[in-house]
Amino acid sequence: MFSPNKKNFIKYKLPAIFLVLLLPFYSVSAQEIKTPSEIIYLNQAWTAKDRANFYWKSQGSALLSYDIYLALTLPGTNELFNSRSNSDRMGLLLEPFNQQANPDDLPVGVAKSVVTSGTLRGTYAGLTCAACHTNQIQYKGSQIRIDGGNASRFDLLQWLQTLSRSVDAPLKDPALFASLASRIRERSPVDEIDLKARLKADAEFIRLQLSESVVVPHAPGPGRTDAFTEESNTVIAIHTGISENARPALAPVKPPFLWNTPQSAWVEWSGVAINPLLRNFSEVLGVFARYDLSASQKNFNEVESTIDLKGLIEIEQSIRRLAPPAWPEKILGNLDPARVKDGANLFQKHCIECHTAYPYRWSAPRAKGVRMIENAMVPQDIVGTDKQHLLGILFNQKPSILTKHLADKLQGKSVVTAGELFDALEKPMIEYALKQAGPFTPDEILDMNGFIDASVDLTPPVNSYKAAPRDGAWSTAPFLHNGSIPNMYELLSPQSERSKTFYINREFDPVKLGLDTEKSKDGFLFDTSLIGNSNEGHLFAEGKGPGIIGPELTPNERFALIEYLKSIPEVPGRVTPFGGPENPLIADQDPKWFNTKHPYGRK
Repeated sequence: MFSPNKKNFIKYKLPAIFLVLLLPFYSVSAQEIKTPSEIIYLNQAWTAKDRANFYWKSQGSALLSYDIYLALTLPGTNELFNSRSNSDRMGLLLEPFNQQANPDDLPVGVAKSVVTSGTLRGTYAGLTCAACHTNQIQYKGSQIRIDGGNASRFDLLQWLQTLSRSVDAPLKDPALFASLASRIRERSPVDEIDLKARLKADAEFIRLQLSESVVVPHAPGPGRTDAFTEESNTVIAIHTGISENARPALAPVKPPFLWNTPQSAWVEWSGVAINPLLRNFSEVLGVFARYDLSASQKNFNEVESTIDLKGLIEIEQSIRRLAPPAWPEKILGNLDPARVKDGANLFQKHCIECHTAYPYRWSAPRAKGVRMIENAMVPQDIVGTDKQHLLGILFNQKPSILTKHLADKLQGKSVVTAGELFDALEKPMIEYALKQAGPFTPDEILDMNGFIDASVDLTPPVNSYKAAPRDGAWSTAPFLHNGSIPNMYELLSPQSERSKTFYINREFDPVKLGLDTEKSKDGFLFDTSLIGNSNEGHLFAEGKGPGIIGPELTPNERFALIEYLKSIPEVPGRVTPFGGPENPLIADQDPKWFNTKHPYGRK
């Protein structure tokens, strides 16, 4: 059993023969089996059971029927879509086969959802949090797992496009349909009329994701997606049946890391999420849950859905116990104590106003005296980073979204903002989901809502980006919210020294701290001239003005800061206490805090 009291990392390599003997349903030849390289799990205070629960716990995502997902083959081949080799090509992470936790050998982040009653009764495959929030660093053949990290390999668009072609193929070719039915029949009886109906419905749902949700001007590449716009499109265009409400997804961002998220006052890159229940429910509404908000819906106060509320709560609770990853010196190289000290001094001089390290700054108390990590919220016109995310449809206060059959939910308005429509639809769905999953005590409800009650008056920041604590940030390249800077060295450099293009690849550079841009010229070509891809801002450069946050640093100073960032957290497996430490540093009382000088409207 993995204990947070043990050494910084453990290794787990399953013998190949074990994988062959315990293959799940739908066998493939030994040559097709892709055994994972040795995975090194850092001490992030999770047990193996915690990891498995995070990797495959259902949140209610229901993209397609589970039996169909397992039996699908890639177009023009006999390779299963769920094969290890295809999952790896898509950038999904692999685990040693686990008969108990993952008997169908799903990749990390693909989960099975079972709905036992109602009109949506069925068994589905979909994504869970781990698909986008689990990373793996590759260095000289070593594979270092980063739980709760940004999934820098997973290409969601490519995965959806490939899945769509795989589902469409047996609809168009009777022989392929017969083969699909035959593979499913190995596991359970098949009603081919029902199977074809489900296959058609699944294919249409996936096509809608590509035609109305993930509408992009250019491929975002692995590790990025415009989550806010795509989730909005899914809810207010696809599920309402009002396709005119779909908007282009112009602002791909990387998934934020999750450690310390439940303990934080402001969540998401823009800091607008303060309530974990709303945040998590919104996410699964947009990530392939099934529900009906169309004109055929008879009762918008009792909308059935596949959302697994208890699963969402369990995932959120587990993340409270997740520690940031500590630098594994035996693998990535020993730290230089003198340089770490120099970097710590530079951090205090140039970074501490916005960023912190353990034990952090803390908020005023919420209900029950619970405090949250207080992050600096920095206006975009100061930090100067790409603004496209803040121009998205959910931030737009100009009414442009059609209500049609939903007008009576919005005081008869025919046109509203995306946020107004989203909220009007989501709130009764949450209330109904709580009723169906409950009963819950008042204290449980308060906990789900981030200890926000009538006594807590919070105004979210506007047009700002969050400066999160830096513990574990060494593992989160590429940098900036849109992943436009390949390594920490370039982030600390003037604009003229930043790459205009670079390849997103899997090889880690422990010197410059991030993607290896020197050795590898393969992977996805990232072009910073494209919309949503700007690498400007957060500059250490001479002069003053938007985007310049500090003086130009010498190369030695940059490497010293990098060495310090490698060194935090200093203690492997240290979990931030939920609710705050005994003697917290209160942000409002810290004259160094950025928002003491630049308030963002918080009351």
